[in-house]
Amino acid sequence: MSIAVASHAEGRQPPLPLPVRPPAAPAATALLADARRGIAEARHAAQPAPRFIAAYLAALRAGAAVLAARGRPHRGRARPASVWVLLETAAPELTDWTAYFAAHSAARAAAQAGNTRRVTAERADELLRQASLFVELARGLVHGRASVPEPSRVRQCDAPPTLGKASRR
Repeated sequence: MSIAVASHAEGRQPPLPLPVRPPAAPAATALLADARRGIAEARHAAQPAPRFIAAYLAALRAGAAVLAARGRPHRGRARPASVWVLLETAAPELTDWTAYFAAHSAARAAAQAGNTRRVTAERADELLRQASLFVELARGLVHGRASVPEPSRVRQCDAPPTLGKASRR
């Protein structure tokens, strides 16, 4: 019985499996899991308002996961800021996404307070679709394997007129 052994003298050494980057922070991984559960909850919601709220909160958790993975930007003595504001600094490639979700913040807050007249089934479905894409994008960013597509805009009227760079297209 003979066993072939590659030697260093032959110039061949088997490649070592080295990680491309360190594993994701546990907090980021937990937030991504919560975000994916939120998407599932939104998909099962029968009414538009709960679907809209769950989708928005899933996207918010995904954004928080990116912040947990990249580190929260230092803001000195600045007032508390939303995840969307912080993401603009920590992940500038997500500016269009942050503008999109920030534009829905007031509608989400109103829906949670019981004022659901601005949340139609169409708007809830569109937010769910975008949130699903964003959660998967965030997952790729946290684990180091994503390119950043822009959010698709079905209805331009959803975005407020003063969103900075994202609204100037």
